Amino acid sequence: VDEAENLARDRATALFGADHANVQPHSGAQANMAAYFALLEPGDTVLGMDLSHGGHLTHGSPVNFSGQLYRFLPYGVREGDETVDFEALREMALRERPAMIVAGASAYPRTLPFERHPSPVPWSDVVTSTTHKTLRGPRGGLILCTEEHSRAIDKAVFPGMQGGPLMHVIAAKAVALHEASVDSFRLYAERVVQNARVLAEELGRCGYRLVAGGTDTHLMLVDLRNTDLSGKDASNALGRAGITVNKNTVPFETRSPFVTSGIRIGTPALTTRGMGPDEMRWIAARMHRVLQSANDDAVLTEVHEEVREFTSAYPLVADPGTVAQAAIGG
Repeated sequence: VDEAENLARDRATALFGADHANVQPHSGAQANMAAYFALLEPGDTVLGMDLSHGGHLTHGSPVNFSGQLYRFLPYGVREGDETVDFEALREMALRERPAMIVAGASAYPRTLPFERHPSPVPWSDVVTSTTHKTLRGPRGGLILCTEEHSRAIDKAVFPGMQGGPLMHVIAAKAVALHEASVDSFRLYAERVVQNARVLAEELGRCGYRLVAGGTDTHLMLVDLRNTDLSGKDASNALGRAGITVNKNTVPFETRSPFVTSGIRIGTPALTTRGMGPDEMRWIAARMHRVLQSANDDAVLTEVHEEVREFTSAYPLVADPGTVAQAAIGG
């Protein structure tokens, strides 16, 4: 098990150009918790993105441990273009002198300009991530940090907040990190972004408003306030039609977080199954049909059958021999 963990750690540092990696966190939230425990004291001031503007529960939501243990102050996006208001953030940072600034999001469709570089690793003391979303690995978390903070991070994970590591998951992380180092993964990542852009453009052509005007990443947010639907209504109707999205708050939200005014849509899983721009256009058209007839059972049933037939051409699982060779090849 030590060999598997060391392999995962070495692959993570090599892949992202980091000094140190901890691959034990069971989730992204626990990775964030460890980073806070390592670098903060209870009551410290922290700046984090507002949940309704695209932030995460662990970025200071009052119902989360982060908002209960630390003095989080939220920053957000401008009303005009719905991108992060960096000037307001800078003024807040100079005024409040926080112990930490959390530069990340859960539902923000634009690239964060880490010194105009797409990776936060060269500029941040600690970087946390899940391993099961765009990294396409097992459910879990990952922490990258500078050598200066390596001992504090490791101690915060164990014994600070976790007991035994999930070694089967860590072994799977090692496989995923190897797969992410090969050229085919780079192509996959480029296609994820291309597919997201096409899907967003098609939904825009159907009359839906995209938060921040579109996407640079793997996800998009659709603001439904110009329709009769809430995010909850839309996600339920699409789910009944075989299309999975999640309800999501939008900037300057007016509805409850249990209802919301938006939906969040991502393209990594569709891309993994082999879908491309033409398929994104097909999906956008079916989404539009469902949202136009959210209360019409006949339409939802019809689209569900179309989706079932459509997806049968894109298997969920690749050839296991190919997967095994990828794992062994590392």
